[in-house]
Amino acid sequence: MPAPLITAQSSTNVASTVLRAQDALRRRSITLFAAIDHAGGARSVGAELADEVVLIFGNPQVGTGLMQRDPEVGIELPLRLLIWDDGHATRVAFTDPAVYAERYAVGGQHELLQRMREILDGLVAEIVA
Repeated sequence: MPAPLITAQSSTNVASTVLRAQDALRRRSITLFAAIDHAGGARSVGAELADEVVLIFGNPQVGTGLMQRDPEVGIELPLRLLIWDDGHATRVAFTDPAVYAERYAVGGQHELLQRMREILDGLVAEIVA
C-alpha cells in the first residue's frame, strides 16, 4: 500500500511557497480552483494557528473520467496541496493518487493515477527548491 501522504520540505516560508505553487500551476495550465488560508480563518475567530494553506487544483479532463467510474472519488478531487509551517520548516504535502485505486472503484486506471503522481511530484520538486 502506498504511503497516503507524501511530504516534502520547502526552502522558503509558507507565503513564498504558496506563490511558487500558484506560479507553477499557471505555467502548467492547471486550474487553481481555490486557496484556503486556514491560519487566516483561525485569526478571523480570534484563534491562533501557524501558517497553513490548502491549494485546490486540477484538470476536469482528467478527474471527470475517474468520477465517471466511481463518483465517490470526487471527495479526493480536485487535487490538493497542503502547505504549512510545522514550527521548524515549511512543509508541502499531497495525497498519493495511487491510494484512490484502493479506496474507490477506479480499477484499470493505474497508468492515469501514476501520471497524476508524476505531475504532483514534479510540481512539489519545483516549488520546494
